[in-house]
Amino acid sequence: MANPSLIAGLYAIADTQYLDDVRVNGAVAEAIAGGARVIQYRDKKHDAKSRARQASDVARLCHQHGVLFIVNDDAGLARRVQADGVHLGREDAAVTDARAQLGPGAIVGVSCYNELERALRAQADGADYVAFGRFFPSRTKPRAVPATPDLLRAARMKLHVPIVAIGGITPENGAPLIAAGADALAVIEGVFGQADVRAAAERYARLFVKR
Repeated sequence: MANPSLIAGLYAIADTQYLDDVRVNGAVAEAIAGGARVIQYRDKKHDAKSRARQASDVARLCHQHGVLFIVNDDAGLARRVQADGVHLGREDAAVTDARAQLGPGAIVGVSCYNELERALRAQADGADYVAFGRFFPSRTKPRAVPATPDLLRAARMKLHVPIVAIGGITPENGAPLIAAGADALAVIEGVFGQADVRAAAERYARLFVKR
């Protein structure tokens, strides 16, 4: 059974927009070596067979290293590859439906954009963590609604599940989001769009080291 409290630290999203087929496993291994605590597999371009193969390989790698593995959008794929859980957006399955597919021990996360009420509903429905953002301009989702650190502070007072911040986060602008209440920083391009993935991950991981 996966532990939702482990949703903390660097939450690295392995998006195939930035990773070609031959780089996925190696890049994920580098991110884990750099300190990523959670890996999400996000794919918007491959067919079902390719997605299953890639996700299965990444799941195996994550489990070898004791890192949580989350599948974006697709609870069915998460079940097939024995992922630790699934992350759901506005157009995806309901929390209760994903829970029915994956079982009580799975982690179900929900994108809540800039909507605290959506996060409260997700928590009430049984979500194990929520994600807010974008906090800064993002090339991955340039039209995403903006969120603010004040939202994180308000959410920290009302939620008991882990809070993830996402959207344009860099090692330079991430610390104030942690201070405002984020348990984890979700990053795509800042890790997997860099030439040295391990070094990039290390820069984010250092933000969570107690001083």
